Amino acid sequence: MRILVTRPEGQAGELARRIEELGHEPVLCPLVAIEQLGDEPVDASGYDWVIVTSVNGARELRRRLTSRPRQVAAIGAATAEALGGADLIPAVSTQEGLLAELPKPAGRVLFAGAQGARRLLVDELGADFLPLYRTVELVPPIPLVGDLVVLASASAARAYAQTGARIPAVSIGPETTAAASVAGVGVIAEAESHDLDGLVAAIVRAAG
Repeated sequence: MRILVTRPEGQAGELARRIEELGHEPVLCPLVAIEQLGDEPVDASGYDWVIVTSVNGARELRRRLTSRPRQVAAIGAATAEALGGADLIPAVSTQEGLLAELPKPAGRVLFAGAQGARRLLVDELGADFLPLYRTVELVPPIPLVGDLVVLASASAARAYAQTGARIPAVSIGPETTAAASVAGVGVIAEAESHDLDGLVAAIVRAAG
């Protein structure tokens, strides 16, 4: 089975390796690219909590931080690892899951992430928002051909819809599935845990 991997260039290697281990053929087809939004130092020392909800956001924040925050909340284990550790990783890797486990009141909070990211945490916590990068949707140079496509973000789902392809999709989580549905993309399996292991398990279910 040919499985299209749509993650950004340089970020698809581990997923591709896991797909090969399943006996399938991974086809790298990046549908999104990550663009940094600056190099200015980030001083987080005045915040009680710093929140990151993506690996890309964690990497960018780590690159620009001038001091270790008092406490860090990361949406998942991979995001925490990219930042060098976290004080809180929720059991459910969504903004809702993270919000449910943050102490109340959370104090002064900084949300660091993508330009245009969901504002649930910002709005509910009255957090400051720091855009560190933007996600750019790409148009592949040739038509997509495969048996299954893996969508690991809402941006990838929207970009995939623009190709006009009708390959069944596997989604990393509810936000990606919702974006795919709005764009007319058929999702046949959604990861139960919103991480690499969950994505691989969903591929196994979809591949039948």
